[in-house]
Amino acid sequence: MKLSKYKTFNYAIGMFGTSIPINMLKTYAAIFYVDQLGLTTPQFALILFVYTFIDVLDNPVYGFLSDRTRTRWGRRRPWLVIGTPLLVLGLIAFYSPVDFLAGNALLAYAMAFYIFTGTLDSVINANYAALFPELFTDDTSRAKTNAMRQAFQLVAMIISIALTPIVTNALGYSTTAIIYGVLGGVVILYMSLTAKEKEIKPSEEKPRLWDSIKTIVTNRNFWIAGLTNAFYSAAMSLVLAGLPFFVKYTLQIPDAQSTILFASVLLIAIGSVVLWAWLVRKFRLIPIWRIALGALAISFIPLFFASDLVSAIVGSILVGFGFAGVITTMDLIGARIMDEDTRKYNLRREGIYSNALGFMNRLSGLFTSLAFLLLFRLFGFESGDNPGAQPGTASRFLLTVFPMVMMVVSLGFSFFLKFVKQTPPETFEGNGE
Repeated sequence: MKLSKYKTFNYAIGMFGTSIPINMLKTYAAIFYVDQLGLTTPQFALILFVYTFIDVLDNPVYGFLSDRTRTRWGRRRPWLVIGTPLLVLGLIAFYSPVDFLAGNALLAYAMAFYIFTGTLDSVINANYAALFPELFTDDTSRAKTNAMRQAFQLVAMIISIALTPIVTNALGYSTTAIIYGVLGGVVILYMSLTAKEKEIKPSEEKPRLWDSIKTIVTNRNFWIAGLTNAFYSAAMSLVLAGLPFFVKYTLQIPDAQSTILFASVLLIAIGSVVLWAWLVRKFRLIPIWRIALGALAISFIPLFFASDLVSAIVGSILVGFGFAGVITTMDLIGARIMDEDTRKYNLRREGIYSNALGFMNRLSGLFTSLAFLLLFRLFGFESGDNPGAQPGTASRFLLTVFPMVMMVVSLGFSFFLKFVKQTPPETFEGNGE
């Protein structure tokens, strides 16, 4: 195996580590606290709402500090090595509330550790994402590396999402969080210690905070790509959070069978990533990105009409195909935006751009918060103790109707994105739009 392949593998496997903790947090937070512990849907919506605004404030700061970091170990590695153990501890604490907590005390505990864990995830993922355009500088190497890391992400999702109902039934949420946290943390640390950053020259200018914020705020492509990603992220967040409710209340089959549906989404996505990566290399990036967004939007229609396990599996497979296309192309769009900025201003600001794009991604929390609030307002679904008169219809709305609307809006924004036909820094041989 050549060194370049080790470089690709060492970086790509990091996505396996970063995905496991956050997937468990965001997929099972609602079903754990609302359905099992008695937190109400308005209370859970409040957690998502508050978390989103805290993320608005902290994301640009994390990226700016990362870009200005100068150590013998690099810019990104210290943040990754220090942040990883804290992320693991936050995940474990979130799923290990003490038994006597109830009402507002339970709400405060859940909110504190949801925000703490989500904030550490922002630190980890922003620094991990900032390495991508630095280590891989052309569309060909980026498409290849991104396909590998998305495959790792999907394997992580099979473990942390599809298998979790089985694991938690056997071990409980607290023990599962310990296992997942340690597994993810070890992989993140491996990636951090093996990914070799480019050497920073002493003469290289450090980005300035307000100049960087002004540049980002006035960057049209940043806003378009960010909003496109935010609506897509809201859709997929609701798929992950809504599927356990759909299985229990709409299909009325055993909870553990949600594993089959999650696996249907993720296994087809693993196979489809290769196809989407080939399409990116064969054709132009932007049209393939838009096709992927459209495919995901359409996939919610058959899932809406699913009434049993078999029809739900068919719908889940279609969602997995569209999902694979978006995750294969979305990061390449972000890398293009960073390339443009570096070329125009001769500054390396991958960190603050990654965090800014991450902040836009986390705007999805506003939409997921709205979805849970509508679940209560429209259908009277308050909690597992009081699911209202139409829990099946409410769960169908949460899993299919609201996500499809989000994807239609996401696709609409994508048509406003335009890149200038220029090559990014260093040796670039990719295709422009």
